[in-house]
Amino acid sequence: MGLPVTIKAFVFDAYGTLYDIQSVAAVTDESFPGYGEVITQVWRMKQLEYTWQRSMMQRYVDFSVVTRESLVYSLKLLGLNYDQAVFDRIMDKYVHLDLYPDAKVALDALKPNKLAILSNGSSDMLGPLVKNTGLDRILDATISIDSERIFKPAPAAYALIEKRLRVQPSEVVFVSSNPFDVVGAKAFGLNVAWIERVTPEAMAAEVKPNAPIYPVTMFKAIRTQMDELGFQPDHRIHTLSELATVV
Repeated sequence: MGLPVTIKAFVFDAYGTLYDIQSVAAVTDESFPGYGEVITQVWRMKQLEYTWQRSMMQRYVDFSVVTRESLVYSLKLLGLNYDQAVFDRIMDKYVHLDLYPDAKVALDALKPNKLAILSNGSSDMLGPLVKNTGLDRILDATISIDSERIFKPAPAAYALIEKRLRVQPSEVVFVSSNPFDVVGAKAFGLNVAWIERVTPEAMAAEVKPNAPIYPVTMFKAIRTQMDELGFQPDHRIHTLSELATVV
């Protein structure tokens, strides 16, 4: 047997992994009282769906456009009227998303490994977000899939890690809380750590016989449980702060 490969880089998904996408609910509920949660859930699900549809159709637009289109869909679906100022205020939250509380400490603990983001986000979204939250002083690179014009989980998106960081896939731990991203990264050949923030046991406890299913519960059922596509993460952890124990 050969010597084990040394890990040289940790590469993170941004939205839902380092950044709490549900933090947009504070702005959506302020603009549309009582609708904040459902807007947030539908918006995120359509945002992801549009990335996959556009990749399959070979009709790429950057993530800022996808995010706008999916927000328009969500507001129309709910019959909510809005003016441009309201719409822009909601969109602006995407460059001021909340970091998960343990993100900075977890990243600092992984030095001197190379640290980077690989995200579907466009450069004009990721740059301000990373700077606004101070991660520009910690990360070695913020990689957008823009140059490949195809969204994760396409293999070409993950290939950007080697191109930018000059590390082999076997030398990388890719970190994501999004199951579709975990599966895509593992299929590509990366070592993968899944941030399992909602366990199956916790999910099952939320669903009661004959009880109403709330938007956040449906979102968790669809978007936070591991997909059955034949690929499993190498590491299953529950918080970013556990990453230091992976290597």
